[in-house]
Amino acid sequence: MNATPLAERMRPQTLNDLVGQEHLTGKGSILRNAIERGKIPSMILWGPPGTGKTTIANIIAHTLNVPFIQLSAISAGVKEVRDAIAAAKNAEGTILFIDEIHRFNKGQQDALLGAVEKGTITLIGATTENPSFEVNSALLSRCQVYVLKPLEEADLIKLLQQAMEKDEELKTKKIDLKETEALLTISGGDARKLLNLFELVVDAMSNKKQIIISDDDVMKIAQQRIALYDKTGEQHYDIISAFIKSMRGSDPNGAIYWLARMIEGGEDVKFIARRMVIFASEDISNANPTAIVLANACFEAVNKIGYPEARIILAQCATYLSSSHKSNASYMAIEEALGTVRKNGDLPVPLHVRNAPTGLMKRMGYGKNYKYAHSYEGNFTEQEFLPDEIKGTTFYDPGKNPREEELRKFLRSLWKEKYGY
Repeated sequence: MNATPLAERMRPQTLNDLVGQEHLTGKGSILRNAIERGKIPSMILWGPPGTGKTTIANIIAHTLNVPFIQLSAISAGVKEVRDAIAAAKNAEGTILFIDEIHRFNKGQQDALLGAVEKGTITLIGATTENPSFEVNSALLSRCQVYVLKPLEEADLIKLLQQAMEKDEELKTKKIDLKETEALLTISGGDARKLLNLFELVVDAMSNKKQIIISDDDVMKIAQQRIALYDKTGEQHYDIISAFIKSMRGSDPNGAIYWLARMIEGGEDVKFIARRMVIFASEDISNANPTAIVLANACFEAVNKIGYPEARIILAQCATYLSSSHKSNASYMAIEEALGTVRKNGDLPVPLHVRNAPTGLMKRMGYGKNYKYAHSYEGNFTEQEFLPDEIKGTTFYDPGKNPREEELRKFLRSLWKEKYGY
């Protein structure tokens, strides 16, 4: 078996070889145009794991034929950053690639500012976290942010087929990719994880003349090779997924176990707490509006406290969220509304709910016949707020829990049959 992992052996060398991210690297795309002009800005590549962030950075350096320095924010500190900048002063056009840049603290990020401003380096940072939260504003303002999309199923299958056809080791074997569901599910859309799992499965069956890969075989082999939690590796995403799903499933015991796995592995407290804030809104929402208040308080508190005491605050929040009534009604409402916006485009705002700051706008009918709710009994009077083309559309359907059943009754008392409450 080749010591170099399959994912590394299959890493694309040109934009034409890259699978996915057509919006960034396809013909006529903004990033491709910049690369072809030979002049790229400092940038942050933001996207899920295994979607091509490191690969794009390597392709840029290879295409432009410039020096390339790669650091990981997990293991590098200010000294390594300064050493890289010093080396770049003697090598014009140097690209400094920093993986997991969101893990750099403020001091480490500040060490990059001057070099980016002066053009000593072109910075390419890769992150799985929203850079608005994790990259300080001064550095972020000097970088272009490019968002990478999750790979589609067709993209992932194409990667497997390319590996069988092009990899020097795999193409010598008779491989029948009978089923792919388990490979795709376990890898979770991560191309690197997919290819390395595929290689692991093939290697485990290498004693056979013909390797027929089924979902059952993949599951058995994968379960035999489960790794310990590693905040720098693939298990990072599997464990947080198990944590979220335990809370969603109202199991505080499962949530506490996976929380303990993350704490013992040294996971960033902000990463855990941020996921709970999102969870409180996405999975609990109006079933218990206090949940997001507590989750946000948890986020603020663990930032101030840090480990080891932060574990107590995280545990309190996780058990509370797990034990709360659940509802995804608000999440579904915004998804439905976004779908309607994308389908129908920019529908005009009804005249009576438009703002009328000028005399001309008032003469044009802006704000005419608007009914000020507080002027009516019960602070309500029926009027239309949606564009005519979609009036009567129900986006928010309160969940089946005590709190939202009260909201449903209240909305029904106001709107009668209009929205089907």
